[in-house]
This record gives sequence, C-alpha cells and structure tokens, in this order.
Amino acid sequence: MDPRRHVPRTDAVLADPRLVAEGGRLGWSVVKDAVVRAQQRARLGEIAPEQVADAALAALPAQAASLRAVINATGVLIHTNLGRAPLSPAAVEAMAAAAGAADVEFDLETGARARRGRGAMEALARAVPAAEDVHVVNNNAAALVLVATVLAAGREIVISRGELVEIGDGFRIPDLLVSTGARLREVGTTNRTSCGDYAAAVGPETGCVLKVHPSNFRVEGFTGAAEVAELTGLGVPVVADIGSGLLAREPLLPAEPDATTVLQAGADLVTASGDKLLGGPQAGLLLGRRDLVERCRRHPLARALRVDKLTLAALEATLRGPAVPVRQALHADPAALADRAEALADKLAGAGIEARAVPSRAAVGGGGAPGVTLASAAVSLPEWFAVPLRTGDPPVVGRIEGGRLLLDLRTVAGDRDGDVARAILEVSG
Repeated sequence: MDPRRHVPRTDAVLADPRLVAEGGRLGWSVVKDAVVRAQQRARLGEIAPEQVADAALAALPAQAASLRAVINATGVLIHTNLGRAPLSPAAVEAMAAAAGAADVEFDLETGARARRGRGAMEALARAVPAAEDVHVVNNNAAALVLVATVLAAGREIVISRGELVEIGDGFRIPDLLVSTGARLREVGTTNRTSCGDYAAAVGPETGCVLKVHPSNFRVEGFTGAAEVAELTGLGVPVVADIGSGLLAREPLLPAEPDATTVLQAGADLVTASGDKLLGGPQAGLLLGRRDLVERCRRHPLARALRVDKLTLAALEATLRGPAVPVRQALHADPAALADRAEALADKLAGAGIEARAVPSRAAVGGGGAPGVTLASAAVSLPEWFAVPLRTGDPPVVGRIEGGRLLLDLRTVAGDRDGDVARAILEVSG
C-alpha cells in the first residue's frame, strides 16, 4: 500500500493538544501552514507519517511576526538594515505597558481628554530647553515634509546645492521638498555656498531657508558653507535638518550637529531623527519657535504623520531612562572590548575553532558622523561562518573583511557574548 495514504488528515493533526496550544499563541493560520508543510514532507518520504505533528511543532516560529531578533556584530552602531537604534530595556518595558489600553490622550484624574503624548512631549522639551516648543511625527522625513508644507507650499525654499542630498533607498531631499508644493531656489555650488548666496536669493516668495546636514558623506578640499548663525538676519525662518538626532553636544563626535547648539545659534526650527544617535524609536523630532511649532501641530497633515502610543511610550522612556544601547556602544572602552574579544576567541579556539581576537574599527552608521571610526575589537573567523551564523538562532550578523568574518563587539552587548559563542559552536558542529 502507498505509504502516503497513511499521512494523517489536517484536522486530525490540528487536534494535537500541543498544536492547539500553539494555535492560541501564534494563530491558527500559522499552525495550519506548518502542518501542511509537514504533511508534504511525509508524502515525499522525508519523514514518517506518524512524525507529522512533531515536525509541524518543530517548524513553528518563535512568534507570530516574521521579524527576527538579530545580534548585530557588524560594528555599525546604527545599522539601518537592522532597525537602526536598539531600544533600551526601559523603552521596551514602556512599550509593553502601553500595548493595551493606555492614557495616551486621556486624563485619569479629571476623566477628560488630554494632550496626546504629553509625557513624551514634556520629556523632549526638558531635554532641549533651548526649544520653545516641540512636536513629534513618525520620522525625520515626515518632519521635514510637514515644515516645508506649512512654511513654503506654493513658495520658495532657499537651499544650498551642496545640501541636495539623497537620504537612502533612492529618496532625495529635493524630491521630498517639491512633493509639498514648494519650489526650490538653489544657491551656491556643490562645494561652496556663502551667506551672500542665500541673501541674494531671499525675496517676497521665500518661505524659509533650509540647512540640511549632509550626514552620510563628506566633501573635502576647497569647501565652504554658511553657518546657521549667519543666516538668522535674512528676515525669513531658518530651518535646520540635523538628521542624526543629537540633542546636545557629543564630545566624541565634535563635527556632528546637535539640536541645542543649532537652536542657540538662531535656528527657528530643527528637525531630527529619534532612532539614530538619540537611541530611541523611529520618530521625527520638531523643535524650535513656539508659533512655528504650533502651526505645524495644527496643520491637517500633522494628523496623517502622528506617532502611535508605542512610539510615544518608547520615546519618553528613552529620554527619561538610563543610558541607551547606542550611547553605551559609543562610549565603550576599547580595552574592555579587546578583553572580551580575547576571552571569546580563547573559548572558541579551545573547542577547535580557528578564531582569533583582532583590532577593529567601528562606525556610527545611520547617516551619522560620516568618516568617523571608533577603536574596537572583533573575533575573526573563517568566512564560511557568515551564512550559517546569519541564518542560525539567534542570527548573528558580522562583516566580511579581508576574506574573514569579523564579529565586532562594540555593537554586541556584553551580556550577549555567551549567545555569540553558543551560536558559533552550534554552527561548527
């Protein structure tokens, strides 16, 4: 008799108590898909018919969503493809607390409606006292679109040709701005733009002057750019897109602009990202003059760009809580990283794996601090480890350099070294 006739029916397999429990946790469609795949394996002779339930159970994902937690060992602190800034435990806890019903827009004492996300707004305002008012939208591009719409729809935005940058995945600042109905008045050249260039372009049709920090590249040599302080006397709002989300000066990144310094220099509005050097969730921060922020907040487009309760909770916890992972990685002691790399390499070598500790250079990433590298340490492995480590559980993502796989520990939390070691040992067999 054809053994395929013995493959159990779908409803019979789904009645297995273990799969019933998983159906309540993951959803029946996920469980059923796993059962169907296991039945197909049995029909192909890969497993015995009586193993279908076990195979389906083993194939179930750890969670209903397809996103997987990854150990970032690339040495890029803010890795866009890996979700940018890892959230702090405080932010994760705050998101979990806000996941159900929450007082996001409700005053529990009075029983009346309250300002949406007031805790997060208060925390952001406290973090940047130089800002008269603050607002938050769903990312930095959204903040820039909102400002351009409010200040310059149907009017001109004066911007340097050297700041018409591409911000990733083919999205370009000029295209973004023009989509709002604004017209661009380009001034200067790609390498040099003076205050006089801006002054000559400002006129009755000017909605604002925009300074964009070219955060993902550097121009060197015969260069020049007008500073925000030079542009404040032109009679129009000066908007500064600082990009990476520093709220105050960072000594390790002296060339990276921060919101406090730029506002003190006279910028009327500053836009920035929440999920880069700030180390929080994806968000667009808008800080500056009270009247301009209020105009942005009350514009109809603000409703379409507003953030949800989870973002508000995570942002507030990021601002009020302890040092975030990005900051910890940025300030990690190179000597301590070298010690960790030596210990990890010794453990692997003791298990017969060709591993060694090597010096490394890490990067900020996420369009922040271009050209700046940070002294670090890595575990060097044969290149063939890269794919099985990426596809393992948990996935460990490093970088290939000189024909070797480097696992840079500046971007690996100290309490994850054991997980990295276990992943490598499992791959090596």
